[in-house]
Amino acid sequence: MSKYKLQATPLMRQYEAMKKKHGDAILLFRVGDFYETFSKDALEVSKILNIVLTKRANGSAASVELAGFPYHALDNYLPKLVKAGKRVAICEQLEDPKQAKGLVKRGITEVVTPGTAMDENILDQKKNNYLCAVFFHKGEVAVSFLEVSTGDFFSHKGSIDEMQKLISNWQPSELLYSKAQKKMFLDHFGSCPSPFAIDDWFFKTEYASEIMKHKFKVNSLKGFGLSDDSPCVITSGIILHYLKSHVLHENVPIQKCYQMEHRSYVWMDTFTMDSLELLAPQRLEGVPLISILDHCKTAMGSRLLRRWLMMPLKTADKIQKRLEVVDYFYSNENILEQVQKMMQGFCDLERICAKITCRKIYPRQLKQFQESLKRIAELQSVLRTSDCTPVKAIAQQLDRCEDVVNAIEQQLTEEPPMQLQQGNVIAEGVSKELDECRKIASSGKQFLADLQQREIENTGISSLKVAFNKVFGYYLEVRNIYKSKVPEEWVRRQTLVNAERYITQELKEYEEKIMNAEERILQLEQQLFDELLTEVQVHIAKTRKNAWLVASLDCLTNFASNALKNHYTKPELIEEDTLEIVQGRHPVIEQNLPIGTPYIPNDLVLDSKSQQIILITGPNMSGKSAVLRQTALIVLMMQMGSFVPAEKVRSQVFNKIFTRVGASDNISKGESTFMIEMTETAAILNHFCSDSLILMDEIGRGTSTFDGLSIAWAVIQHINNQKNIFPKTLFATHYHELVDWSESLARVQALCVAVKEAQGKVIFLRKLEKGGIQRSFGIQVAKMAGIPKSVTQYAEKTLQTLEAKTQDNDLAGKVQAIPVEDPENTEALSPEMQTVMSSIKKLDLNGLSPIEALLKLNEYKYLLEK
Repeated sequence: MSKYKLQATPLMRQYEAMKKKHGDAILLFRVGDFYETFSKDALEVSKILNIVLTKRANGSAASVELAGFPYHALDNYLPKLVKAGKRVAICEQLEDPKQAKGLVKRGITEVVTPGTAMDENILDQKKNNYLCAVFFHKGEVAVSFLEVSTGDFFSHKGSIDEMQKLISNWQPSELLYSKAQKKMFLDHFGSCPSPFAIDDWFFKTEYASEIMKHKFKVNSLKGFGLSDDSPCVITSGIILHYLKSHVLHENVPIQKCYQMEHRSYVWMDTFTMDSLELLAPQRLEGVPLISILDHCKTAMGSRLLRRWLMMPLKTADKIQKRLEVVDYFYSNENILEQVQKMMQGFCDLERICAKITCRKIYPRQLKQFQESLKRIAELQSVLRTSDCTPVKAIAQQLDRCEDVVNAIEQQLTEEPPMQLQQGNVIAEGVSKELDECRKIASSGKQFLADLQQREIENTGISSLKVAFNKVFGYYLEVRNIYKSKVPEEWVRRQTLVNAERYITQELKEYEEKIMNAEERILQLEQQLFDELLTEVQVHIAKTRKNAWLVASLDCLTNFASNALKNHYTKPELIEEDTLEIVQGRHPVIEQNLPIGTPYIPNDLVLDSKSQQIILITGPNMSGKSAVLRQTALIVLMMQMGSFVPAEKVRSQVFNKIFTRVGASDNISKGESTFMIEMTETAAILNHFCSDSLILMDEIGRGTSTFDGLSIAWAVIQHINNQKNIFPKTLFATHYHELVDWSESLARVQALCVAVKEAQGKVIFLRKLEKGGIQRSFGIQVAKMAGIPKSVTQYAEKTLQTLEAKTQDNDLAGKVQAIPVEDPENTEALSPEMQTVMSSIKKLDLNGLSPIEALLKLNEYKYLLEK
């Protein structure tokens, strides 16, 4: 260790003071024309940005790591840091270094994080970018979401399972939580990206309520559907607190904090969203449904479509209105083409509204905003000709925003630059002073030439010239032989050997103007541009509503275009407890088949009388899973308001959709395929209702054959035996015994995916037929996969031996003899069994670790063997 105390430079002391304010963020420290980073920040920045790491002196006998980049490259480098999950504090010079006395004054002007970013270079234009806050309270979880780039702000509270599903669906870029609740947060939400802990004392109702009331300028939060002691107030207040600490609090365009009407939308858990591949594929080569559905012409339309896909409607009237609009454009292709062409000319109105409020908009973007608003009038005229009531309603709600259009048109130039500093932003005639400054800046040489000629004529000094140097500025130079003709009001500034130099009041005044003209032009344009933004902001509510209407129209016309292109039909909503699909197709698979390969459609009927549960058997690769998924996707598309891939669909409205299709190991959490399968199955059995659609594939395959068969049979009985609850269920299985056993159950029907066997080969017909299939054709599939012939021959012999033993044991007869028990009737059970059943009902399956589950199972086994 050094014998003397290291003395940091004044600049580094200033840096350390700024760094302490945001120690968890990378600090971009403006030094002249560069943003510099030091020490640990420099090490991280050099790796992420792939820039040179150097060192600089830091006082006596010390040096620190240094990495930096030019200030004008911020738009290129900042997105890379934020996309890497880093929080970035930007420290600017707050005064002109030329005028500073001593060390330049600096301050942090903004902190950019994954959840607060507004820069289009950081954001995905087709996805929302949510900042989320989480708070555990009395067995429930409160969450709030804010989209900084649009101002959408809403909150919700519910069970841990429900909130896990909500957060998984909305995929926030950053999560805020209390340091005191770190363990609970990591247990339930630890896999979410960019978590950020905030001191516990901020998570107080009084503080959160006060910051909410201040933001929205209200005395009570009841108008938002919130009581002062609601945990949603805490999460909403924490988000506002976070923005305030990031120099964004007052400017983010939040209109209101909405309570999410979660019960108005179809319930889908995380397993369902994943297995149906709605937003992301499960395999690298896979294609999600959003890729098939989203051909919107605007970024805001694409974002809204994702929201509709995550939250399908379950109110028949709302679904029907969307379908009517789609049907109108589907039946009027010329109008559809006109409207979609107009849509292509709309900029991202939603995010530009936010940029205007935050004063983060560029001049060219504001001009694009105006051009988009001008299209509203044309769009409105086309929509008003419609005979469809919902379409007319959209036309009536659109606002032409003529005040905004005119203000921008009058005050901005025809082609303003991207950056305000580039000049030529404000149109001629807006400011007399600006026009004069521009004239001086652009015609300085001509002014001086005119001045020189005028003074030659006034004085008769033919050799008179106007010149400039850095010492005296502009001057008039007169040769000595003409000194007698110099007017008295001229002021001599310098004497040369053969001449003298003079200044005049006019020349001095002009010098000040021409020297300051460029700087004054920039100041005036900044001032006038800010005033224009203030004028536009008065009408921001109208433009935000336009943005939502245009986005909705973009989605619905997109549905109509998809229907025409892909041969979709309008579904019929019915009050009957039935789902009828005629010639249904999988919307993703049919779009990705090899050219010339037709998709084989299928019919399907589910009702509460005779076909509440359909067992589907068939070999691997025959298409069982495709039938399950296409059924769910058809229902989802219908309840989004889209036409569907089928010849005909008549359906009730479902309020919950559950799937158990495919699973993968989660070794990192100690969960096997079978544990995941059972967890997902438990979630279904604990939450389904009569208006649920349940899709289950290969339940029980993750364990031994008899265990799996027993579990699958018990699940079918449980779903079938509920009193007055008839969830529509598709149950795909390899267990052919279930087909025979199910004959004893009412409302269960068996279908199979047809196959044809010829010359030892299997041909998959992809067609559903009545009845069950008695063979799995697993060995034939193995042959098709290229398994060596010696292996498949040995497998065939082994199979024959096993089948013979099974027939001797008469397994089917024994299981059929087991009576179907009413799940509520426990009188015939032993006391030990009643104790076990009672204990099982109280278990929180989702909260059990694999080890705890095994210990419980061992405990129950001991009780039953006593």
